[in-house]
Amino acid sequence: MGVSHISNRSEQQPEGWSRRGILGVLGAVPAVALTGCSSGSADASENTTGTSGSASTKAAPAVKQPVISVTPADGTKKAAFTSPVEVTVTDGTLASVTVTGNDGSTLAGSLDEAGTTWTSTAHPYSGTKYTVTAQAEGAAAQTATFTTKSPGETFVGYFTPEANSTSGVGMPVSINFSHAVSDKAAVEKAITVTAEPAVEIVGHWFSATRLDFRPKTYWAAGTTITLGLRLKDVEGSNGVYGMQSKDVTFHIGRAQISTVDLSSKKMTVERDGATLATYPVSGGDSDHTTWSGIMVISERFKQTRMESSTVGLGDEYDISDVPHAQRLTTSGTFIHGNYWASTSIFGSQNTSHGCVGLHDAKGANDSSVAGYEFYASSTLGDVVIVENSGEKTVDAANGLNGWNLSWADWTAGSAL
Repeated sequence: MGVSHISNRSEQQPEGWSRRGILGVLGAVPAVALTGCSSGSADASENTTGTSGSASTKAAPAVKQPVISVTPADGTKKAAFTSPVEVTVTDGTLASVTVTGNDGSTLAGSLDEAGTTWTSTAHPYSGTKYTVTAQAEGAAAQTATFTTKSPGETFVGYFTPEANSTSGVGMPVSINFSHAVSDKAAVEKAITVTAEPAVEIVGHWFSATRLDFRPKTYWAAGTTITLGLRLKDVEGSNGVYGMQSKDVTFHIGRAQISTVDLSSKKMTVERDGATLATYPVSGGDSDHTTWSGIMVISERFKQTRMESSTVGLGDEYDISDVPHAQRLTTSGTFIHGNYWASTSIFGSQNTSHGCVGLHDAKGANDSSVAGYEFYASSTLGDVVIVENSGEKTVDAANGLNGWNLSWADWTAGSAL
């Protein structure tokens, strides 16, 4: 946060605040006595009609000194953090105001036209001790301190992808909140996603706990994305405040898009617009059709266990070492290697329980097979498009698959 500073015009040393939070210099300048010439006695000074030349002696009016006050008041221990800091002066104008937290942050602010009221442009952070130093024109600088209270219940946003990671062109910025958000506009306003090269990026709420950001089309290869979280002390729902204030950078690598045609049972892999490879595949059978649509690789495992009971298919299978598995949906769709099926099914039959399979070898170490090759060429955020599967388009919230929404539908999901 920036430092607000109005040029100091006095180099006098700071003095302490009063217990009432008043910063003013309270001492009065002694009255100046003005004495006229007189040749008479003291009683003659009361003669207003005589010609003796006598004059009355009058005291000059006292000069008022500037009085500065601050809100929250000096010494406050549990000040609110939902209102700005305000410094005011009477009988003078403000020359400078600084507000510094014990975390090293500062609060910027501005003066009104009269120069008598300074207001911070942002609210103070919760759980922070602040020192206010203010100076009026022609007076010594004064200081006060206050401490803001800590929030009660809090929330954070867990973001994907990881900081400083490099992903494929389909990777959205996805944020999952630890507490349901009711004031979606306030939370979305506190989050920025920018890209270089620049492109319009819009948020879409899938639920009260999930907010994703994406551009109209896939990211350009080589894009740098910056996520700005300014959620600290943002009230996401009644009495629940955000905790984060940070910036995170992601990178987009090369553009790899793979198209799976389950009619021809082939997958064509394109990288940066050129065909990289074509692989025979096997998709879901007629009883377990594979989702169609645009899907994004969200997890990758060299080997993993797949058990049918976890996807509602009872005890149909339990394979402890599925090679080269890459997740496409939250509900359990993967594109993975398959060593237990006959080599002849790939490219000729759809026999799986909904996943897309490529020929592979047990142990996941044979670099000559399709499963190994495709896995080695892939990364998180790569796009896999499934066509002619006999199944409807995957729900956009089922995985990182918001690309299945039109731009109009996507932008309609923003709270701003």
